[in-house]
Amino acid sequence: MEMKLMGWSLVVFGLVVMVLNNACPANGITCQEALMTLMPCEPYLVGSGPGSPSIPCCAGVQTLVAEATSTEIRRSLCECLKTAAAGMKIDPARLKAIPEYCKVSVPVPLDPSVDCSK
Repeated sequence: MEMKLMGWSLVVFGLVVMVLNNACPANGITCQEALMTLMPCEPYLVGSGPGSPSIPCCAGVQTLVAEATSTEIRRSLCECLKTAAAGMKIDPARLKAIPEYCKVSVPVPLDPSVDCSK
């Protein structure tokens, strides 16, 4: 049953990636690249993985933060990730805990209901 649920999560995630592939370029990093960078975080975020993010997840978060060098890029990535998160059952508490676990300062609020225009 758990494998079936994980399979559906990946299908939904894949569809979101396909839809957003060219919809959210962010000056050098596309939405698809951002989502692929954060793919190792999915098990942690949906609660099917361990109680803390994996090393590859934290590496992906650090990479994405390093790429988010301007307000325009951060807004674009915010919209991309918010749209992707809407298709998954992300645990908001786990999402908000990522900066602390990964020891990274994230320049935008980690909240599925964030207003990306601000």
